[in-house]
Amino acid sequence: PHPSTHRTSPRNAMTAVAPTLRTPFLAAPRGARALSRGSARAPARSRHRGHVAVAADATASGSSALDTLMGAKIIAPDGGGDDAVRSSVQTYYGETLQTSDDLKTSACCTPYDLPKRIRGILSNVPDEVKAKYYGCGSPTPQGIDGLRVLDLGSGSGRDCYVAAALVGESGRVTGVDMTDAQLDVAKKHAESYCVETLGYDSPNVEFKKGTIEDLAAAGVEDESVDLIISNCVVNLSPDKPAVLSEAWRVLSSGGEFYFSDVYCDRRLPDEIRSHPVLLGECLGGAMYVEDFKRLCVGTGFADPRVLEGHEIEVRDEELKALLGEARFYSLTYRLFKLPGRLESICEDYGQYVVYKGTIDGHPNAYSLDDHHRIEKNKPFLVCGNTASMLGETWLGKHFDVHGDRSVHYGAFDCGGPPGAMPRGDG
Repeated sequence: PHPSTHRTSPRNAMTAVAPTLRTPFLAAPRGARALSRGSARAPARSRHRGHVAVAADATASGSSALDTLMGAKIIAPDGGGDDAVRSSVQTYYGETLQTSDDLKTSACCTPYDLPKRIRGILSNVPDEVKAKYYGCGSPTPQGIDGLRVLDLGSGSGRDCYVAAALVGESGRVTGVDMTDAQLDVAKKHAESYCVETLGYDSPNVEFKKGTIEDLAAAGVEDESVDLIISNCVVNLSPDKPAVLSEAWRVLSSGGEFYFSDVYCDRRLPDEIRSHPVLLGECLGGAMYVEDFKRLCVGTGFADPRVLEGHEIEVRDEELKALLGEARFYSLTYRLFKLPGRLESICEDYGQYVVYKGTIDGHPNAYSLDDHHRIEKNKPFLVCGNTASMLGETWLGKHFDVHGDRSVHYGAFDCGGPPGAMPRGDG
């Protein structure tokens, strides 16, 4: 039988929920429709997944009119600089919010069911750590045993505690945060959790004070981590180009930045981007999703992939009136550091992959993103980019990649737009 086709489409997770379409995000399970080479082609506009071919100049961390326009630079409350932004965020998370019950939107909440193993790990995480959790997604993949993990903006340490269990005693987890109140909670339980709860000889998790725009100052060396995670933090940064540049620097080749964050369907006006409550609630610093993709490509993270997401609910009537028609979404992105291997559009080299069914929590199928769900033992046609993501990263031991890039067959023949991706344990 023909391998299943790589179903690419320009309708990424944001366009799937854009106001013009009026369709609910991830509304219904998607079938495993298989297409052969002889299947009818999708319309021409659907063939290239909408990858950003023009790289924005995102590597410079200094202020610029373009960065400010794109929302890559936050406008500080009261007209201050980057330090004023950080001070506002520290006050909101260190003093204003006592628990997640104090939030005014659903931005810093995870609304859907977590995988069974993650739920089991969380049941053993100290209550104080979980009470001060303000994440918007689940940016901790399974199957990461032995990896070196870095959490950007680790807060109370919840995701680090989960990662400490997932990587095992041979792995290593480092959390970086700038808020003392949050770091105090994270550090307080780390040793007892690792030694007494997980049964390790010594802790495999540590927490460092620092900013995510300058990881070198926190002691994070070049190419020293395999996986970066982050949960609703990048939007809080006053300098997002610096965050992505630092992520690229510290990742080893083949490493991944796997994170959940908040994005908007438009560029936001100054009065929203400088509003202290909206900044703290992760809406004021939300980038227009297309600008974010441009920033990724400009940094080196070509072909950013969306795994899952949901629309954010604004509960406060005053904030709702201020935001008007702007709509916000929590999306989980996957950015791979594969220098020279990821192209601006999907290219066909006649490759296919076979999933071995060996990733924890995914015995029957694995979802790379919102349009690649790959069943165990079933050949699955892929473009060159996807072949590299599955074969040249930490995922490589779980997939057999057949073929190389020695022969080019043109642009990858894409299927129709994806529907919702089923969640669960695969």
